[in-house]
Amino acid sequence: MSSYRVAQAGAVGAPFEIVEREVPEPGPGHVRIAVDACGVCHSDAMFVGAMVPGVRFPVVPGHEVAGRIDAVGEGTYSGWRVGDRVAVGWFGGSCGHCTPCRQGDFIVCPQLKVPGWAYDGGFAEMMVAPADALARIPDGLAAPDAGPLACAGVTTYNGLRRSSGRPGDLVAVLGIGGLGHLGVRYAVAMGFEVVAIARGADKGDLAKQLGAHHYIDSTAKTGVADALQSLGGARVVLATAANSSAITATADGLAHRGELVVIGADTEPLGINPTQLLMRARVVRGHPSGTAQDVQETMEFSVLHGIRPMTESMPLEQANEAYGKMLAGAARFRMVLTGG
Repeated sequence: MSSYRVAQAGAVGAPFEIVEREVPEPGPGHVRIAVDACGVCHSDAMFVGAMVPGVRFPVVPGHEVAGRIDAVGEGTYSGWRVGDRVAVGWFGGSCGHCTPCRQGDFIVCPQLKVPGWAYDGGFAEMMVAPADALARIPDGLAAPDAGPLACAGVTTYNGLRRSSGRPGDLVAVLGIGGLGHLGVRYAVAMGFEVVAIARGADKGDLAKQLGAHHYIDSTAKTGVADALQSLGGARVVLATAANSSAITATADGLAHRGELVVIGADTEPLGINPTQLLMRARVVRGHPSGTAQDVQETMEFSVLHGIRPMTESMPLEQANEAYGKMLAGAARFRMVLTGG
């Protein structure tokens, strides 16, 4: 194949157009990936909308990539071979020499190479990525499932396993959308007593299907914090909903020394005052995604426990429709582009 197709946005907020490009050769330390599937994440809108610095148009987003190595660049780690099934997520490589990288904390590298921002992402039939971004996809995990686990999956899985929660603790997951539906399933598999929190009584059945032990309707007369306290108080709240008001409403539902782990991105400030934290020794922290190794461990854990994302697949040609459903909150729960 001398050419390949991408779905690119030519200007800020522009619709995607399918364009043919010449197949690139991977440079040293890079591989070329034949893309089998790519999830559509809400964070893609930050790049299409130029909401972060350094975005260059045309933009090819996509950081939930699953595919096969098609070519290996010179000087790349010899453990990678043509045909290997790999995933690339929000972590698309790091600089390797800053202080966080020298400490082994690659995910907070200030020069983090996010696909779709630092280089062309997975809304394409092919892409080139740094070898340090690659996670090996385990047998038994299909590409449309593996892609979303490289961002939505690893973010929720890592957020829970790096929290202060221990098996048997009451752990709440705020939101049961693209992130939260995986968060509930991971929390159950980790042995927590799980509370799902969402808007509307109709979400209760879904919460129970996902394995939640309790459901809290955030629109009910009893407030979320009071509902959590009636269950004994949450050791951890994993806030997947991108809504600062909803996140704020959970703070007083934390137990003593409870932890609010924020992974839902919103630009509005949280309405939490110091007294809420001080008197009960509570903690609020943001949690980034995860490295390639974290992605690989997320996929392995998912296979072990039979956890898969709930997805809807569309071909690359329907990138605008898939992206539109994601923006409208109409996806159940992850749109995935396939057919590359």
